[in-house]
Amino acid sequence: MLGLFKKKATFISPVAGKLKELEAVEDEAFASKAMGDGFAIEPIQNEIHSPIEGVVEFAFPTKHAIGLKASDGAEILIHVGVDTVSLNGEGFTLHVEQGQKVKQGDLLITADFQAIKAKVPSTDVIVVFTNGKSCTLLKHGQQVEKGAIEIIEIGK
Repeated sequence: MLGLFKKKATFISPVAGKLKELEAVEDEAFASKAMGDGFAIEPIQNEIHSPIEGVVEFAFPTKHAIGLKASDGAEILIHVGVDTVSLNGEGFTLHVEQGQKVKQGDLLITADFQAIKAKVPSTDVIVVFTNGKSCTLLKHGQQVEKGAIEIIEIGK
């Protein structure tokens, strides 16, 4: 009976930091939404957590990006930084593997932003809905905490 009153978040912030529009990302592929709609967070912490419950569809060998598939079918790319693929994994620790089930809040990636920020144009944590879902920011330009709910609204 108690379970009826507990509201379960469908999407939570993967990291603490400043929420910003995807168009503000310093990478044309993301900013143009060529890969899908989404948002970015200018991080103030090194740990990136799962915003959803689902499965790890893929984890890049360079440890800077991960693809998740939510229980509801949404496909999400979490890409840490811009041009970070060139670091070949330096500064990143991957905590999950392909095929692994994850719960909201599970640790996915740790990034040593202090070590990599001088080597890349941006350390933004970029979140893209790769299967056509739209995204509206509810707290644009605001600081959000890791695990915060109601930061975005996801459309069809």
